[in-house]
Amino acid sequence: MNPPFNRSNPATTTNVVISNKSIQEWISPFYPELSTAQLDHIQKYISLLLLWNQKVSLTSIENPQELVSRHFGESFFGAKFIENVGCRLADVGSGAGFPGLALKIALPELQAFLIEQDTRKATFLNEVIRALNLEGAKVLRSPYEALASEIANFDVIVSRAVGDHKSLLKWAAPRLSDSGQAVLWIGAEDAARMNTLPGWKWRLPHAIPNSKNRVLLSGAPVK
Repeated sequence: MNPPFNRSNPATTTNVVISNKSIQEWISPFYPELSTAQLDHIQKYISLLLLWNQKVSLTSIENPQELVSRHFGESFFGAKFIENVGCRLADVGSGAGFPGLALKIALPELQAFLIEQDTRKATFLNEVIRALNLEGAKVLRSPYEALASEIANFDVIVSRAVGDHKSLLKWAAPRLSDSGQAVLWIGAEDAARMNTLPGWKWRLPHAIPNSKNRVLLSGAPVK
């Protein structure tokens, strides 16, 4: 049996090669079976991530299984909250593209808007979009608070990295469509505190597989 990954040169992480079989196995707790095209996209994405990570801080994870599970698996887990696969999705604080760009791989018809204020990270996101030839994905290089009010009518607003949830939700509420929702990758304690924020109605949190205290929380503004 071939090993799940190997390094042709131990001195660098850019030569990590992860088999499609291992990617499928590591993502299976989060998402059903992936197509060959999706697996190929993940392979290319990982290669670019590790290459760029030498100069731009994109991830602190070095273990291949943890990299696939934490970044891609947990992002893909959010697809269960998206009923309309062709909907408009905004990822606030996209960083290295998780969850928004990963969700675009899981749901190719998704219209993904990746909001990232850091110039180098925004450049990385554009490079992944170009390399993977992803149509319907756009990078908005700006703080989310500074975006024009016309950039709105999102069906889903997601965030995995923004810590100031109160400000995020204040921004998100008027920019969601009538049936829109926010989906947050969040700690269980923070999720419990969300119910104290006025103006939103939250569903029961969903525990993220293989995580001790992180959950996905979805909710919508009170009309």
